[in-house]
Amino acid sequence: MPSRLATSQQPRPMPRVALGAALAGLALLAAGCSNMGGFGGRASQPPRPLQICNAQAAQSFVGKSNTVATMEAARKKSGSYVARVLGENQPSTMEYNQERLNLIVNSAGQITAARCG
Repeated sequence: MPSRLATSQQPRPMPRVALGAALAGLALLAAGCSNMGGFGGRASQPPRPLQICNAQAAQSFVGKSNTVATMEAARKKSGSYVARVLGENQPSTMEYNQERLNLIVNSAGQITAARCG
């Protein structure tokens, strides 16, 4: 019984689309590995220092109106890296962030509490 594939047949060339996709994949792979550090790479930036929240320092803002300027002043005074405003009883993420100041605001727009997290 004769074989279905003749030994003299040449392998079919890869279609241009498949070849282009393969080359694009290789280029992406190489680009992803290009800045992995190692020899000859740029020196990475040193990490920024932690800015730990101190809610006690921001208690003077309780009772004040919630404005961008007030929020930024409270953030700076507390030493926090970031601040967010939450409404009373508003659902929020539960992860603790030691660099975050949470300003709790009532429906009238007044700050009722300053907490870290």
